[in-house]
Amino acid sequence: MTAAAPRPTRSALGPTEIVTRLTQLNAGQVPGWRLIDGALEKTFGFPDFHRTMGFANAVAFIANAADHHPDLQLSYGHCTVRFVTHDVQGITVSDFSCAAQVDALLD
Repeated sequence: MTAAAPRPTRSALGPTEIVTRLTQLNAGQVPGWRLIDGALEKTFGFPDFHRTMGFANAVAFIANAADHHPDLQLSYGHCTVRFVTHDVQGITVSDFSCAAQVDALLD
C-alpha cells in the first residue's frame, strides 16, 4: 500500500480577502453565499426531494475529488451547504474553490 500524498499547507484567509473573494463568488450566475459563524454557507432550493438528493450527491462527488468536505443540511426541497476548513479554524482558498464548483452544478 502506498502512502497518501500529503495535503498542501492551507492557511486561513484574512477578513479583507474573504470579503473580496465572497464578492467575486456572488458576482456569478448563482449568488447567495454568506458568511455565517465563520463559514461560507448557502441554501439551494429544489422542487422535490429527488432533485435535492441528486444535488447533494453531486456536492459529495465534488467534495471527495477535492478531499474537502462541507457540512450539508438536507430537507425535502432544500440543501444548505457550509464550507469551512476545520484544521485551520477558518475559511481558505479551498472553501471558495469548492463553493464555486457547487455553484457550477446549477449553470
